[in-house]
Amino acid sequence: MATTPDVRVRRVFDKADDQDGVRVLVDRVWPRGISKAKAALNEWCTDVSPSTELRKWYSHDPAKFEEFTRRYCAELEDPERAPALQHLRELASGHRLTLLTATKNPDISQAAVLCDLLRR
Repeated sequence: MATTPDVRVRRVFDKADDQDGVRVLVDRVWPRGISKAKAALNEWCTDVSPSTELRKWYSHDPAKFEEFTRRYCAELEDPERAPALQHLRELASGHRLTLLTATKNPDISQAAVLCDLLRR
């Protein structure tokens, strides 16, 4: 019987926690004001982040989240992005995976969309 992967979302600005497991930044752009050491990342996976065009269109407008999710999931079906998404699935297999984002509201971010996909 398969278990649901242990994936969670946190802001990259939050202090790293011993319970985070593997920490992966899923933003396309490096977050301002945080050093790589303070971010305490295991990886920075830009290949799984939304395109610049989609990111700018969305602009984290809660009213656009549903459409953003649809468009982003369509982008993730691109064969060039498939290996990055598969890599995240492998990281989540048997380990806790924490997806990091710099957005102010991580509940309506690409990290939240990825978390949902990885838990399926």
